[in-house]
Order: sequence, then C-alpha cells, then structure tokens
Amino acid sequence: MAAGPRLVAGMDEVGRGALAGPVSVGVVVIDARTRTAPQGIADSKLLTPAARVDLAPKVRRWALASAVGHASAAEIDEQGIIAALRLAGRRALHQVQSEVGNVDVVLLDGKHDWLSDPGPDLFAAGGLTGDDDGAGVLVSEGGAGAGPDVVTMIKADMRCSTVAGASVLAKVERDAILTELAADHPQYGWEANKGYSAPAHLDALANHGPCVLHRRSWNLPGAMMAG
Repeated sequence: MAAGPRLVAGMDEVGRGALAGPVSVGVVVIDARTRTAPQGIADSKLLTPAARVDLAPKVRRWALASAVGHASAAEIDEQGIIAALRLAGRRALHQVQSEVGNVDVVLLDGKHDWLSDPGPDLFAAGGLTGDDDGAGVLVSEGGAGAGPDVVTMIKADMRCSTVAGASVLAKVERDAILTELAADHPQYGWEANKGYSAPAHLDALANHGPCVLHRRSWNLPGAMMAG
C-alpha cells in the first residue's frame, strides 16, 4: 500500500478584509474513502447566498468532520490579522481533531501559510514548486509534535473541493453571525454588508463612529469621534 496522508483538511478564511466582526476559518476533513464531493461545490464568492446556505449541510454530511473557528475584532486588534487568522484556524482544527484524530495535511488557499507558527523563513522548512498553470505550491513541514504539514496552493478554493467546502461553511456561519449582530447595531447595516466596507457602512462609521465590534486598530472613518 502506498504511503500517504490519512486525513487531509481543506481550510479557508472569510472576513479578513471586513471592518467589523470576526475573521472566520472553515475546515473540512476527508480521507481516501470519502465519496465524491457534493454537486455545485465551489468557492463561496462564486455562489449566491441562497446557494451557499443550501450547500452547507451537504458539505457537512460529505465531510468526515467539519468546523468553523472565529477570532473576534478585539483579538484582531490585540494580535494583528495574521495571528487572528492562525487563532481562528487552530480553533477550527482543534474541533475536527477532537472528532477524528490528528490531521496529516492542511491545504490552504493562496500562497501564504498563516496557520503554522511564524518562522524566519517560510521557505526553509519546505519546498516551492510550480505546476503547469504557474500556481505555486508551498509545503511547510509540521515535524514531530508540531501539527500537520501545511500546503498552500494558489486558487485552491477553485481547484480543491475541501477548500471550497471550507469556504462555504465559513461564509455561511460568519454571515449568520453578522446578521444576528445587526439587530443590536442597526445603524451599520450589517445584515446587508456583513461588516465589509460598503458605502452605507462607511457612511454610518463617519456619522456614528465605530462600535465595540469594529476593528479599531484599522483606519476606520469616524474613529476619532469615538475617542
């Protein structure tokens, strides 16, 4: 039998560029026996909100385990966005590993490994290779006791069902959180903009200043009037 990873996790984040609310990281775990992915699975940005909501339970049933981790706006302010991504990702990873055991490989979208502990040189622990469309693949070896290996792949959310599924789960859960929070902070219109820099949100910030759920370390309109 060929050696290889037993459990593979796809992971993706949403809310990184938002002005308010958490950054959220979804994770989907499969193994070699996992059946074909649900039809229509794709990067969450390519799906309508209704399609994402319809697809989310299908992704959960398909996966061996799945979870979404969050890091709050306060944690983003205290630690920075990359450390907050790492925190949210590890919260999600801890949840799935409590169900199915240690994951061997985590696949991330993009070219930056924000999940592993930062080191002096991201290229020192692994290798950078190119595939036939020019998208790089970076492998960061976890090592003994250091957690799973991390593989980064450009456009993984469009090429890998696990990452696409993780994106869908994270987007659906984060959207629901912002919609619920909007009831307590109606002036910002989060039910529509989900905390991103839509014109109505920027106007509300300029007129009312930020609230406790905004990322106050960022350059927000109206931040000075809030003290």
